[in-house]
Amino acid sequence: MRKIKMPAGLLLAVTLFSLLSLNAFAQNINAVQKEHEPITQQLITMVEHNEEIKKMLISSIERAKKINPDRLTNPAQTLEEYYAFVDWAAKAMPWSILPNLPSTKLYDQIDQSLDYFYFINDQPLPELKSKGYYHNSLQYHEPYRTWLINFVKEWGAYLSKEESWKEDYYAKALADERFGLQKGWYEDPSQWKTFNDFFSRRLKSPAQRPIASPADQSIVASPADSLPQGVWEIDKNSHIVPKKGVTLKSKVFKSIAALLGPQSAYRNKFANGTLTHTFLDVNDYHRYHFPVGGTIKEVRLIPGDDAVGGIISWDAKAGKYVLDANTPGWQNIETRGCVIVETEKYGLVALLPIGMSQVSSVNFEETVKVGNTVQKGDMLGYFLFGGSDFVLLFQSKVDFKLTVPQESNGSYKHVLMGEEYGKLTSKK
Repeated sequence: MRKIKMPAGLLLAVTLFSLLSLNAFAQNINAVQKEHEPITQQLITMVEHNEEIKKMLISSIERAKKINPDRLTNPAQTLEEYYAFVDWAAKAMPWSILPNLPSTKLYDQIDQSLDYFYFINDQPLPELKSKGYYHNSLQYHEPYRTWLINFVKEWGAYLSKEESWKEDYYAKALADERFGLQKGWYEDPSQWKTFNDFFSRRLKSPAQRPIASPADQSIVASPADSLPQGVWEIDKNSHIVPKKGVTLKSKVFKSIAALLGPQSAYRNKFANGTLTHTFLDVNDYHRYHFPVGGTIKEVRLIPGDDAVGGIISWDAKAGKYVLDANTPGWQNIETRGCVIVETEKYGLVALLPIGMSQVSSVNFEETVKVGNTVQKGDMLGYFLFGGSDFVLLFQSKVDFKLTVPQESNGSYKHVLMGEEYGKLTSKK
């Protein structure tokens, strides 16, 4: 995020106004809400009856305060303030979970609000270091983990109510070019009655996302508007092979069988194959499509965590929260879907839409049934609010090459759904 310089007097005024607003935020919650939100009361009851959780939650809050003492970007600095924050967040809009952010862009407000919610919950705690969690933070530890899942589900239900959408919200999204509402891609906005209607918006027509080489089965189309993260080999034991710069936390997070789930008949069919994954940001088109054609062999939903989908840190120099979601592994514990497609020439392909923070909602179209034949580019499903990821697995009988161009810094370019993502060739 680019820093904006302003006169010292103006900066002081903005700071004072923000502090007053934060104080008013807390006072209003106490004044208007004589009782806590039900989900907050669940948290309070759990904390007051579980000394271990209480101690770790206080420790997490205090660690977050030490790292970022600024009340504008870290308003919940005591246990009571955290309860007030949860009350607020339970019915806040995604851009106002962290209130009074100076940024005028909707994307930045959503990004920082979501990151802050998990920043408190993602602090590494020494007492959880040996538990084998993806990260030794409270959000992965029971019974706090279950409470967090319940919170996210209830908030997701709120975002599907009509009170979650207003005309001025559309104006906010339209003003931020990163959401692409100016490009004529999407259906008429009158179709959006809730925030989730907007978030899972449909394209105006298939012509808005042409499918790359529809008759060429060797060309893999991008399943979504997304940013490719790379390619990883799978070894003979169906474990992801670490590459330079990639750290996997424990064996369970390296396992393809764990990723597909114990109920999958195909959990060991990708030994010596290939994994690739691509990240959908909050501003992207959040419907996903079949990247290959073939016959559907398996369709499953795998309930999981509603955790951060990576690791959150505070960049004091930039004055913002940063999410590192590049490491494969967290996908094994998040809510995800699993669709196995048998292609005509290139074997089985596993398609795994992964729900990330903050609402891990993975949904399939009614036409996605075992035995049905699909074409490349057909609709597969959609995410409701939250960042998301999409994993593809290929078998050992093929070589997969990611063909998306790379930027000068080595990262891949953002692709639109339907654009060429990669190429398959049969091994001799």
